[in-house]
Amino acid sequence: MTNTESASGESAIDEGAGSAGLTLAAVAVVQFMVSLDLSVVNVALPDIGSDLGFSEVGLTWVIHAYALAFGGLLLLGGKIADRYGHKRIMLIGLPLFGLGSLLGGFAQEPGQLVAARAAQGMGAAALAPAALALLASTFPGGKARVKAFGVWSAMNAAGGALGVLFGGLLTEYAGWEWVMFVNVPLVAVAMYLAGRGIATDPPATRRGRPDVLGAVLATAGMSLLVFGVVRTDRHPWSSSETLTTLTIAVVLLAAFIVVERTTSRDPLIRLGLFANRSVAGANVYTLLLGGAMASSFYFVSLYLQRVLGSGPAKTGVQFLPFAFGVVIGSVLAVKLGYKFAPRNLLIGGGLLTVVGFAWFGLISADGSFAVDVLGPSIVTSVGIGLCLAPAVSIATAGVAAHETGSASGLLNSTRQIGASLGLAALGTAAGDRTGDTLTPESLNDGYALGMTIAAVIVVAAVLLALTVLPRTGAAPALATEQDDRDLLYERD
Repeated sequence: MTNTESASGESAIDEGAGSAGLTLAAVAVVQFMVSLDLSVVNVALPDIGSDLGFSEVGLTWVIHAYALAFGGLLLLGGKIADRYGHKRIMLIGLPLFGLGSLLGGFAQEPGQLVAARAAQGMGAAALAPAALALLASTFPGGKARVKAFGVWSAMNAAGGALGVLFGGLLTEYAGWEWVMFVNVPLVAVAMYLAGRGIATDPPATRRGRPDVLGAVLATAGMSLLVFGVVRTDRHPWSSSETLTTLTIAVVLLAAFIVVERTTSRDPLIRLGLFANRSVAGANVYTLLLGGAMASSFYFVSLYLQRVLGSGPAKTGVQFLPFAFGVVIGSVLAVKLGYKFAPRNLLIGGGLLTVVGFAWFGLISADGSFAVDVLGPSIVTSVGIGLCLAPAVSIATAGVAAHETGSASGLLNSTRQIGASLGLAALGTAAGDRTGDTLTPESLNDGYALGMTIAAVIVVAAVLLALTVLPRTGAAPALATEQDDRDLLYERD
């Protein structure tokens, strides 16, 4: 943690504690806002489509433009934050995110809204890794770290769950434009807290020439990977369009790995990070959980509206138990984190999430909210809340200070890529089961299949935690001698 120097040790401690609290508050607001924007537009999509004249296929790009820019640029955002300062990059990303939100609310045609959503994603790609790196460096260990990451995970998941609530209420009573405008006051609050509570960055360090080629390859490869998968609603997996896009994406990502191994420049991400079981395992676990979690928001929202007939506002309210369950799970993760290793929480929370998704798989076309949604919402959300903070803590503990932005950018990128890939794949499977005849029964069959597959995905995540993640409470420190260049990077 970086504390402002003062004349007396006691005042320095008081000032440092206050700074840590404001840093946590700023990071919490940022994460809530970034997570909120992944789901807040979902319930508003029908109104957006009819108002701006979107086609049925074009409407999906209101979601995908944000996810593509966010997931594709996260690694670059993490490297830039490490290089030029976490606070500095956060204070650049916040206005960009706010401007995108403002312009999106004033959009008059589809292209304007899609561009605004892409600008939001670019801002989020700068914000998310910088915020998480600040959290990891401000709370390096002990009970304070467990509590801080518990707050972070609660805000992260609650933002996604409450986004559906806010989106429904704002769409029905204020207009869809307010699902964009709602971010502007959040940006103002985050900028105030960051300016007041986060210590000034040290002078930007020059660790060699930046790896521009690696940045281009990684961003293009990840963006094309997501782009290819999300278009499977138009082009089947076996089509030449999809296969060509995915092949190019794989070639670009393979080229990125070669460049990172051989470059004489400052690499975008040190590949030695993946030699650490905690970092690698936590990222794969997050990839799987992120895909299942994003699919749950999507399928449950559609089931409530298109099968049970709930309106936007009512659908939003019906997501409240899910939001509260995530908060409860996050609080439990903090309390249990004092006694159990993060690996054990990932296993227990994952198993609870599996039960919830399998329960969702039993939904029926003539069901009801109380019978088919309430129970599995609570079980699933508590399980997800138990998983989020331990995964983040494992993925960033033991990472050198100069790599926290890269590690957090990697984790955030993994979650967004997982969400996009999972939603696209499960959405395709659900669509195939539904078929061309859209009735409550056929739609229900598709959503039920999607939720059942989500349960299987989380089973795979639990098996990964059992076999890959270490049993110890903290991730082991990375051996910097694995990469001699790290010796030049270390800070006093």
